[in-house]
Amino acid sequence: MARVAAVTGAASGIGLGVAKQFVADGYQVALLDLDGPGVKVAAEELRAAGAAVASAEVDVADRDSVRAAFDQIRSELGPVEILVTSAGIENFTAVLDITDEAWDRLLAVNLTGTFACIQAALPDMLAAGWGRIVTISSQSAQSGAPSMAHYSASKGGVIALTKALAVELARQGVTVNTVSPSLVDTPMARKAEAAGEFIGVDVVAPMVPLGRAGTPADIAAACSYLCGEGGSYITGQLIGVNGGMYI
Repeated sequence: MARVAAVTGAASGIGLGVAKQFVADGYQVALLDLDGPGVKVAAEELRAAGAAVASAEVDVADRDSVRAAFDQIRSELGPVEILVTSAGIENFTAVLDITDEAWDRLLAVNLTGTFACIQAALPDMLAAGWGRIVTISSQSAQSGAPSMAHYSASKGGVIALTKALAVELARQGVTVNTVSPSLVDTPMARKAEAAGEFIGVDVVAPMVPLGRAGTPADIAAACSYLCGEGGSYITGQLIGVNGGMYI
């Protein structure tokens, strides 16, 4: 039986790219997202192409929602042994304009949500004596970024969490790594562009040393490697997928 891989934020963007790659890798794939209708459509499209998939609506900032979603996935596909935590939000706000609510919500989704999903999936991995966890962080946590203090802080927390868990879980057969993207052409980036919060994917892309924006498939390829046999001796590492934007 093929292993079960769960991907959060899988209705679109990086998460959907990872889900598609995992289908190609031969896994059973669970797509989870706050956008229930959207993730259902994404799963149905993959299923129509012959993939073994399931979908669940989840608010990663709500522990009860996370537990219910993972219970649903187990009942439909089986124990979760691979997890990619792609669910996340961002906004561009000057530090003095960040409200308490905005700070709390962004940390709740990006950092606490990552932790909650790991907690929900980890018992299956420990029972199997094998697991792969890949978090999605960000270059902004490494280099800093203006008007993104709350986002950068949340992703910095994800990096620290990844390293701590890698040390804690290594002897139990579970690897934990983080993939750190820079500019990626996703619906979230285009939405920020349309709202005037971001100068634009097409404006920034020529500044990337490799001359283009990243794609969800670029991020998915790194996740695929880390979760496959080739990545079995890699844990606690930050893999920058950034076109040379941060070296």
